[in-house]
Amino acid sequence: MRNPPFLLTMPARRSTAVVFSSPHSGRAYGRAFRRAAVIGIRALRSSEDAFVDMLFDSAPAHGAPLLSATAPRSWLDLNRGTDELDPALIRGVRSTSLNPRITSGLGVIPRVVSGGRAIYRGRISRAEADFRIREYWHPYHAMLNRLLQESHAQFGQAILIDCHSMPHEALHNLCRHERSRPEVVLGDRFGSSAAAEITDRIEAAFAGAGLHVARNKPFAGAFIAQHYGRPSRGQHVVQVEIDRALYMNERELRPNGNFYHLKALLDAVIGEIVALGQEKCPLAAE
Repeated sequence: MRNPPFLLTMPARRSTAVVFSSPHSGRAYGRAFRRAAVIGIRALRSSEDAFVDMLFDSAPAHGAPLLSATAPRSWLDLNRGTDELDPALIRGVRSTSLNPRITSGLGVIPRVVSGGRAIYRGRISRAEADFRIREYWHPYHAMLNRLLQESHAQFGQAILIDCHSMPHEALHNLCRHERSRPEVVLGDRFGSSAAAEITDRIEAAFAGAGLHVARNKPFAGAFIAQHYGRPSRGQHVVQVEIDRALYMNERELRPNGNFYHLKALLDAVIGEIVALGQEKCPLAAE
């Protein structure tokens, strides 16, 4: 039996314009995928935002929906567009642009995992790629779009918190010249996916919990922020990246001793963000 394309946890009473989404925490590694891969399960899971859905699972208790992926990122990347098809991986796909994500093997159907390690020995069929997109990508995004439309209709605005995690080593390499390395990176695509006042308030919530926060560097947001962020229409998207070393042992792929402490901090942060979505939309008042 196939896994459902997503898990949706709704609050008992929806009381905020905020929606939480975890598109990279899926961990249903099917037998066919594991057989087709030339790398082991640990390497396949290196692309996964492991346990991020668990870190944010108190959102419904605060009145906000939580949408989580089931499919793993190394099988299908929900933070890519359906046109980001990799001709080096998928038979029958022509090269049409110099998209750096596709070139690096990180299209909607990834060719590699972290460190550039190839997932497959050869290429996969276009039919297989179409199946993954049709059965998992489209249902996830249809539900995400529906939740945002419902927020807008009920509250006059929609605020999407796009929840992710970042490998500590990658963060170290990307920020090696910085005076201090962030623990949380907020991405609003330099103001194009969310109003500054929204991102400011979200940053203040994380900083108030004692976390070192950076904005847009080194991660500004990808497809979800670009596609759904429409601040002029009262629809805001802020991508949240959390350093994995804060809550998990990356080598052994398990929560570390700080997991529940961070989860408690995030519960307070979630509460503040949810409260932001309970305020009257400034645009609606104009």
